[in-house]
Amino acid sequence: MRLIIDGAAVATVDAADTEHRAGHVVVEDGRIALVGAGPAPDLPADRRIDASGRLLTPGLVNTHHHLYQWATRGLAQQADLFTWLVTLYPVWAGLDEDITRAAARAGLARLARTGCTTAADHHYIHPDGGDLLGAVVDAAGEIGLRLHAVRGSMDRGLSDGGLPPDSLVETLDGALAGTQAAIERYHDPAPDAAVRVAVGPCSPFSVSAELMTGCAELARSSGVRLHTHLAETLDEERQCLAEYGCTPVEYAERTGWTGPDVWLAHAIHLADDAVATLGRTRTGVAHCPTSNARLGAGIARVADLLAAGAPVGLGADGAASNEDGGLGVELRAAAYLARLRDGAAAMDARAALRMATMGGAACLGREAEIGSIEPGKLADLALWDLTGIEHAGIADPVAALVFGALPPLSALLVGGHPVVEDDRLCKAAEDDIAAGLAGASARLAARAGLTG
Repeated sequence: MRLIIDGAAVATVDAADTEHRAGHVVVEDGRIALVGAGPAPDLPADRRIDASGRLLTPGLVNTHHHLYQWATRGLAQQADLFTWLVTLYPVWAGLDEDITRAAARAGLARLARTGCTTAADHHYIHPDGGDLLGAVVDAAGEIGLRLHAVRGSMDRGLSDGGLPPDSLVETLDGALAGTQAAIERYHDPAPDAAVRVAVGPCSPFSVSAELMTGCAELARSSGVRLHTHLAETLDEERQCLAEYGCTPVEYAERTGWTGPDVWLAHAIHLADDAVATLGRTRTGVAHCPTSNARLGAGIARVADLLAAGAPVGLGADGAASNEDGGLGVELRAAAYLARLRDGAAAMDARAALRMATMGGAACLGREAEIGSIEPGKLADLALWDLTGIEHAGIADPVAALVFGALPPLSALLVGGHPVVEDDRLCKAAEDDIAAGLAGASARLAARAGLTG
């Protein structure tokens, strides 16, 4: 099958940041065959898209999410991280496969509608023995996005000095067995995989050191990547210093959680030596600007991490700490927070776009497959409509995308297949998704005693 996209402004995000004011892309059998300036060559095609007035970018890559949290938006609105978690853990104890599936459908639909083609979802709540991770996998297949399903775990409850209630944690052996089973059932190592699995013990304040080291060993023996939360708040740093006599990044090094196969969520509170460690080891960071702002956690040292050589991608994070839940909107949030921290020159529009595309691909170990518009790569593409009043007169299309209102999508393609067209989902009915989410949220709230 051949698809030709013609007349778009093209931001390839390749190594040279090649851009075409008016260019073309030819897609053959799900991969990019040709990219160039000017009109497309005269080739037979199964479909042609007149993309004048549009901007074509790589599909965005979401490096950190908790899709189940779409069922608990709007709660604990003024809480910091630890208070927020203690408030919501008992609510999440009521999750089941149906609620998780409804939440994941909604979250993935929102991601698709905001330009995301690949999403990493960190699922660490397993309250009823059901296959909640499988529910997320099912939802990704329905919406049409690539999924990195991070099989999370917690084995440190309140009785062991952790934050979660004991009823929500697994045993050490149970967590490792559940993670191994998820890898065997869902992980696809193929270059065009729709689903890959990563290993994801939740965080130092909900996981024992034994589970951290055991998960690292399991991931590496299975050939999959490693993901966890780290250095999100000062409370976490104080707890690490008190319990382990070291900072969170030092703890990560001790337990095998640095290296080019690791990406960490947040990594906000880092001293200079910690930044240098992540850069030296090529440990990735999922930067989640809106969630960090919502919880008052702080602003990550993105410019310093990038300068040190650490891959940095964008993340929406769970919708209980980012009720918007979209990814395209994080472009502007990331640029603005970087400037608040380090000045107006700290991050330009193209750096923000690179973080959301090639940066995310590097975090997930897929920089050879996705993240830029280059021949041979998968045709995961976002075509943004810049013809409306929101972007009229902005001569720079990348600046229009990053600094302006998020444009509607003329098309979102995953492996050349349409997932969004004319700003509407192709494979699922949005009204049904919204109704399903509303019902799931009401059931979960009732189980937690939050409804009158």
